[in-house]
Amino acid sequence: MLAQEMASRRLAELCLLVTGLCQVWSISQVGQPELNPAVLYPWQQKSSGGVLSRVKRDWIIPPIRVSENSKQVPENLVQIKSDKIFTGEVIYKLEGPGVDQDPKNLFEIDDKTGWIRSMMPLDREKYHSFTLKAFALSPSGERLENPSTIEIVVLDQNDNKPKFSQKEFIGAVAEFSVPGTSVMSVTATDADDPTTDNAMLSYSIIGQESVPPLRINKTMFGINNETGAIYTRDVGIDWEVVKGFRLKVQVADMSGIGLMSEANAVIHVTDINNNPPRFSPDHYTMSAVENKIGFVIGWVNATDKDEPGTRNWQAKYTIVKGDPSGNFAIRTDSVTNEGILSVVKALDYESQTEHTLTLTVENLTPLSIKARYNPLSSATVVVTVVNENEAPRFNKDPIEIMVPESVAPGTLLASNIAYDPDNAKLKYDILRDPEGWLIIDTEAGEIKARKSFNARSPHVKNNIYNAIIRVTDTDAGGISTTASLVITLKETNDFPPQLYPLMGTVCSEPGLKSPGLFLTAVDEDLSPHAEPFTFDLPIEVSANWTIIQANETHAMLKPLVELETREYMVTVLVTDSGSPSLSAFAQVNVTVCSCGKDGDCKSETAAIVGTHVGVSFIALLVIMVSIALLLLLLLLAVAVGNWRRHHIKKGGGLLVEESDDDIRDNVLNYDEQGGGEEDENAFNIDLLRNPVDVGPLPPSFYTPVSGIPRGNQPLRRDYPDNLPSPLYPRKPPADPTAIEDFINKGLEAADHDPNVPPYDTALIYDYEGDGSLAGSLSSIASASSEGDQDYDYLNDWGPRFKKLANMYDPR
Repeated sequence: MLAQEMASRRLAELCLLVTGLCQVWSISQVGQPELNPAVLYPWQQKSSGGVLSRVKRDWIIPPIRVSENSKQVPENLVQIKSDKIFTGEVIYKLEGPGVDQDPKNLFEIDDKTGWIRSMMPLDREKYHSFTLKAFALSPSGERLENPSTIEIVVLDQNDNKPKFSQKEFIGAVAEFSVPGTSVMSVTATDADDPTTDNAMLSYSIIGQESVPPLRINKTMFGINNETGAIYTRDVGIDWEVVKGFRLKVQVADMSGIGLMSEANAVIHVTDINNNPPRFSPDHYTMSAVENKIGFVIGWVNATDKDEPGTRNWQAKYTIVKGDPSGNFAIRTDSVTNEGILSVVKALDYESQTEHTLTLTVENLTPLSIKARYNPLSSATVVVTVVNENEAPRFNKDPIEIMVPESVAPGTLLASNIAYDPDNAKLKYDILRDPEGWLIIDTEAGEIKARKSFNARSPHVKNNIYNAIIRVTDTDAGGISTTASLVITLKETNDFPPQLYPLMGTVCSEPGLKSPGLFLTAVDEDLSPHAEPFTFDLPIEVSANWTIIQANETHAMLKPLVELETREYMVTVLVTDSGSPSLSAFAQVNVTVCSCGKDGDCKSETAAIVGTHVGVSFIALLVIMVSIALLLLLLLLAVAVGNWRRHHIKKGGGLLVEESDDDIRDNVLNYDEQGGGEEDENAFNIDLLRNPVDVGPLPPSFYTPVSGIPRGNQPLRRDYPDNLPSPLYPRKPPADPTAIEDFINKGLEAADHDPNVPPYDTALIYDYEGDGSLAGSLSSIASASSEGDQDYDYLNDWGPRFKKLANMYDPR
């Protein structure tokens, strides 16, 4: 083989050499008579002046071909000569890559003979060709010829083995692939000249091994010798039998007879879904407790011969029969591929004691058309329901009721609100009723109104009152259930409108600028049972007075005729817009006074002076002296009273010890059961009335400093300090636990208020207060009767309790 290769190489070199000599000979043997003299002797052509001139001609040298890796170095390649007619010496020079440029010293020229020779072996894979410049110079360095281009081409030799791009190629093929199915491709490269046979590659498979070994012995794959594409060439690739193949591939240049290299190709066999899953076993028995959800009751199993972990192996279970209400669900365990059966909707033992389910199983990936037809595998699961005591249930949650806020106590609001699945005895109670408006029958569960409702309660939001009802199964150890009771209150017209202020001042002259008395109506009801209000005057009042409606809630009271300057009681009728409407009469204390041009009341002196009745100076002086005498007598009476209070004795001693502390100037008799007539005149008894009856007063009704209604207020003389009155009314505490501080502050405010008597004085009260919101703790309010009680044991406690026993048991 080696001798044949050397002979071929020598023959190729001889052919190239003969071809080059023929080209040189053909150029030198061109017939001169056939050529144009202008072309053959360009330097003898006449110039533009008619004088003959010599033109330098270029050397024409064909490309020089040199075989790479030549061992005959130095080697003469070509000789150049100048054809200029001269008598002197010629010096030849060579320059370019391979001479004086990188890579240097590959070529040189004999400066006298013009021979160009190679100095060392060439490598085509590094340099395909060299382009050099040759010069002919005189001894003085003058350029005799134009530089000539010399091209040296390096001829390729098969000195490089082909190389695979990878040492191992990875591919895959699906099982049961038909012959001719493309699997993968292998690739290789050769550094030799691709235009020659030195780089002409050929691929082949030289070995095959199955994984696991010895499962298949026949040749299963082929390869395209030109492209390296590997394909199947036979049938019988089954993933259940063989998991893959390991091929040994070869590539060679010179169309398969040159240099060679080897590599491995690993082919994995991929699984297709050709095996359906099958239940194993196909019958199961399970149990489930009623009224519980979200728990697993059992597992079912299915087997599959396809590759584990893939969609061809993963099972999907379905309940196809026996669960019309959707009580059960089944899912797949991603690790074991088992079906997990669970309860997702509570079972009812009383309705059905046993459920028979039919399950099917299939893969996530549809079965391949190459698989044998097999129907879906099915299994039967019998689920037995275990009885368990159930909690009672409400028919509705929340329980919604709509009633008028003025519902009568004892009105039935709701009934038949709950039941027990086990028909057990139930007990009802109210867990939350912040206003104490409700009462429930503990056995029947009937909800009734304890008292009328109030839509203005802080526990009513948007006319909705919420309570919580509980029902307990007494036969099951106290299992209970709660439900919300939502009561929507319908607004009713419960309160008549109130008018304020109830006192004021107007001008006696109806034609003045005074606007009259501005009145405001308020109503504790909400719309539509409140504004707009209607203001009217009785017939006996409308002769002298008129009332003008300003807007829906305000009106102005004015006199129709000029009135005397004094106080008048004017009755005003206010009516709301409720259905039915409610009205209320209000007595307004109107003080009529003389007014100035600006509409304000004038003082008494100004009023007198301003009248047309004349008063003489002497009469005015008499009036002033009389007033002074009256004041002097009043001061004298006060002084005598103080002296008597400090010196009167009783029982050999003083009635009151002398002290620096001032006390009330009313001497009380000890046998009186109250404050006495003088004490009643010392303050306004209306301040002790029920605040609800008085009604709210507008801010303009109070004085700016003390907060007390305008008018003549009694002053206390037993308190020396000149302090302003506390602000009234005081704001009630938001927290019930602060009631002690509220009472203490009220006592302190009363003791320091110079405008009213102290509230800790013994007085006669005619107001006993409102009823408590809390239910009675007494046994009198209980459901039991007095006949059920035995009070004889009170006789054993002594004579003090004997009378109490007779009161409850007169027997």
